[in-house]
Amino acid sequence: MAIERARCRTNRFRLHPTKLQNQALLLQLELQRELYNAALEERIGAWQWERRPVKYYDQSRELAGLREIRPEVVSSGIVLCRGTLRRLDRAYAAFFRRVKLGETPGFPRFKSASRFDSLQWEDASGWKVKMQHRRLYLLGIGEIKANYYRPLSGEARAITVKREGTKWWLSVQCVNVPTMPLVPTCCEVGIDLGVKNQVATSEGEIKKGEHFGFKAQSKLASARRKLGTKQRGSNRRRRQVEVVVRHHLKVKNQRRNAAHQLSRQLVNEYDFIALENLTIVNMVRAPKGKPDPEREGSYLPNGAAKKAGLNRSIHDAGWGQLVSLLSYKAESAGRTVVSVNPRFTSQTCAECHYVDAGNRVNQEDFRCLKCGHCDYADINAARNILRAGRALQASACAD
Repeated sequence: MAIERARCRTNRFRLHPTKLQNQALLLQLELQRELYNAALEERIGAWQWERRPVKYYDQSRELAGLREIRPEVVSSGIVLCRGTLRRLDRAYAAFFRRVKLGETPGFPRFKSASRFDSLQWEDASGWKVKMQHRRLYLLGIGEIKANYYRPLSGEARAITVKREGTKWWLSVQCVNVPTMPLVPTCCEVGIDLGVKNQVATSEGEIKKGEHFGFKAQSKLASARRKLGTKQRGSNRRRRQVEVVVRHHLKVKNQRRNAAHQLSRQLVNEYDFIALENLTIVNMVRAPKGKPDPEREGSYLPNGAAKKAGLNRSIHDAGWGQLVSLLSYKAESAGRTVVSVNPRFTSQTCAECHYVDAGNRVNQEDFRCLKCGHCDYADINAARNILRAGRALQASACAD
């Protein structure tokens, strides 16, 4: 079926705080981190000693009495504190959801200074986006210069101010965003996602993967080696940490920019887009250890090193980010995106539909054992994905 998303969008802008405003933001990060850890400690203690669950609303009601004890914590408004408590509540909800699904739970943990880098206002209070003056007003901090490179569409409901390295970013969540349908092109396409080739289309086009993470691997390794020589707690180590963070952020921005450009190109050119429904979480899972029956406490080789390299390549390809961007842009433009089961798409002949693992000669070549059809393997898979997407769409329309 077509991927449906609510008419909600998040716009991201760069903030340029002054030196005093930067110190005020860092202070609020520290205070909200302290509130997060205190709320987590309260939940853990109440369950351990009294077997009593503590909910978000229970802790939210206690914020009123915090003004007298710790007025600096609520200096930027109760709404900011509620956003911190809601963040903890979402962590608990995610923990119980993973327990229910039988996954590795990952209980919410206390946050160190390096793991708490965002402030969240989940209500339209305590902040104001001033587009004309290119400013963001935050209660208790003041008006911060913001680079609004495009106007907001819809109604701004919540914001998040996040620190990335030495930079600050603003994310504005808008609801009731109007759609902007594009002119129909009457074109359809199937897309096969890969590691070497990021995208192969049913029309025979291939886009090679950029592999930004692989290209930056040597610089990252050098920066990490230098970081290992610095003494913990020193200014040199702090500056070297910022160097490592900048390398990671550069790769992240390059990957996001490439995904934005490719998704926009596909949405502009095609009315109907068929994709593989890949379970990326399962694909990048490390192989389980195989105990050696002859030696107690030892394990047999299971190819974990090779699998780790493949996992890095899958993460570097950015499939999940591309699919997410493609889905919301297609929804806004009036296009249709369909996710199909990828099973046997690389082993099926796109001409006679004969299925056999031997059809896939190698990573690049496809040769049907029945009809002799030859094609590039990823393009043949993309044609099968388009055919499956059309069938799924026809079935949905019939129902």
